[in-house]
Amino acid sequence: MVNAGDRAPDFSLESDKGETVSLKSFEGKTVVLYFYPKDDTPGCTREAQAFSAALSAFVDAGAVVLGVSRDSTERHRKFRDKYGLTVTLLSDPDLVAHEAYGAYGEKSMYGKKVMGTIRSTFIIGPDRTLEHAFRSVKVDGHADAVLALVRGGGASGPPAPAPRAATKAAARPAATRSAAEPAATSSAAKAPRRPAAKPR
Repeated sequence: MVNAGDRAPDFSLESDKGETVSLKSFEGKTVVLYFYPKDDTPGCTREAQAFSAALSAFVDAGAVVLGVSRDSTERHRKFRDKYGLTVTLLSDPDLVAHEAYGAYGEKSMYGKKVMGTIRSTFIIGPDRTLEHAFRSVKVDGHADAVLALVRGGGASGPPAPAPRAATKAAARPAATRSAAEPAATSSAAKAPRRPAAKPR
């Protein structure tokens, strides 16, 4: 199993387009590698659709998105065409990449322990360092959270800038200002002061 900070394992898998794809093919780019259990199942379909909908934003951020499952390339093509998916789908029938990334193992399904694909996503940096690892992923909102991280702002977006320091008088609520501190008015609106009367 790999963790954030580790060097991402390379792989060589066939895609839905019939091409052999390896991690080193994308040197200099950020790679979003997500593992999912099975084509054309409800959760996996929603996840693939979400990543496909956001694909142009990932590309603009300098990233590629690769989905991996045990399904054959023929099943991948049917899945892609049925839902108009645009992400690249890779076939890993021998679980080579799954096991290298810790995306296959024991999990709970309907209250029972079974062996299977653990829905996982990995963000791999341009230098092939594993930057983020998500395991036992919940599909809803996941693609957007990954995109935020790829853009560099974190899952909640970039931090807001610190406000400028306020003056002491402005920082206090109006109700707490003394009578000697009326709200500011323009100099043109101020009435001229009368000279003090001389004592008789």
